[in-house]
Amino acid sequence: QVQLVESGGGLVQAGESLRLSCAASRGAFSIMSMGWYRQAPGKQRELVSTITTDGSAYYDDSVKGRFAISRDNAKRTVDLQMNSLKPDDTAVYYCNANFRSANYWGQGTQVTVSS
Repeated sequence: QVQLVESGGGLVQAGESLRLSCAASRGAFSIMSMGWYRQAPGKQRELVSTITTDGSAYYDDSVKGRFAISRDNAKRTVDLQMNSLKPDDTAVYYCNANFRSANYWGQGTQVTVSS
């Protein structure tokens, strides 16, 4: 079973940056499709960004141009660089792995952006 651990959340002011990291244990990381989701209070969990096994990235329109996803197969990590943060980015951010048709989730890391 894949285990995911996120890190890097925190409290920042609008316009600042944060970098989230997700480390995966177990499973063949290089063939996992990875992604980041977020859930704000009172809202449904939503997709932020994904990266395929060959490095192709997808971004939700709300973060396009501000966020960048990357993966390091040797380190078994996927990072999300978040720039120009806005108060609307405040949420719990979850790392996701899709491996052999199963979805795995991390415990989440809180990102709070003050205005």
